[in-house]
Amino acid sequence: MTRRPILSEGTGPVLAILALLLTALAFAGPAYTGPDGYLALLERAAPLMVLAVGQYFVIVSGGFDLSVGSLVTAGVVVAARLLGGDDARTWWVIALLLVAGCLVGLANGLITTRLGVPSFITTLAMLLVLDGAVFLWTGGAPRGALSDSFRALGREGVDVPWLGQVSWSVVLLAAVLAGALLFMRSRTGRTLLAVGDNETAVRLAGGGTARLRSLAFVLSGGLAALAAVLLAGFAGVSAQIGQGLEFRAITAVVLGGVLLGGGRGSVVAAAAGALSLEALFSLLNLAGVSGALQSAVQGAIIIAAVAYAARRRLRPSRPAFPRPRSTSRQGEAT
Repeated sequence: MTRRPILSEGTGPVLAILALLLTALAFAGPAYTGPDGYLALLERAAPLMVLAVGQYFVIVSGGFDLSVGSLVTAGVVVAARLLGGDDARTWWVIALLLVAGCLVGLANGLITTRLGVPSFITTLAMLLVLDGAVFLWTGGAPRGALSDSFRALGREGVDVPWLGQVSWSVVLLAAVLAGALLFMRSRTGRTLLAVGDNETAVRLAGGGTARLRSLAFVLSGGLAALAAVLLAGFAGVSAQIGQGLEFRAITAVVLGGVLLGGGRGSVVAAAAGALSLEALFSLLNLAGVSGALQSAVQGAIIIAAVAYAARRRLRPSRPAFPRPRSTSRQGEAT
């Protein structure tokens, strides 16, 4: 019998990186000498961590979702236009955003699986469609205003003993992580992971590969809509609020050791990768490094993580037991 590992493969390294970055923050700035600073960091990272969880579902199934950043922008702009500052509209607008996000994900999934268009091309086209629709609707300047109850999800919270006020975004993040963990431990989640590893084998075994990959895109779209709600409450309304978030989410997932191409990775590691990325950028800001270098840092992380994963994949595994000597050579020796 073999013991099941406590942490999935790839989780240990990113947790070590995260611990190192959090320790460095404690020495870099006085704001991180207590729990308040780290709670503020987690609050800032919550939208990206939610996006990374959604991106994780798509990547482990063998695809990409480049539309999530534009979906965040569209969600924020649409929410501001529909709300108009009216608190009475808050909950139905949030429900509408979540449904719309899932429908965009469903469209990505159906185009990818039914029409055979690569997910990279499908979601890139959806990114352009959403950007064009937002610009056409707003004329380049968002209109309307978010209601106070809508913004409360990103700004207010609940009091927790010994920690103080914990933002609702952190609470929702914890719920998303718990749900993602339960999903990946279910039969559907394990089969989704298998689709990314060997889609042909799953299809021959009777698994609905198209349905599962479409489900991954639906989850990614729904979580992108949730990230839009959290980010709007924290940062306000902007026509560029989601710009570049798709690449940050991919960088976070790759930093978490999730294998591009699918089949390997942990949802905890993906979320830890997003938190590590936010901690790294906070550390660079405290060190006085220009924010313009963030894109270069993301590119370097993607190259290094993919190269490391490729080397591990190509490295020959050692046999569990020593190979027996050839009988013909033994005869020659005697």
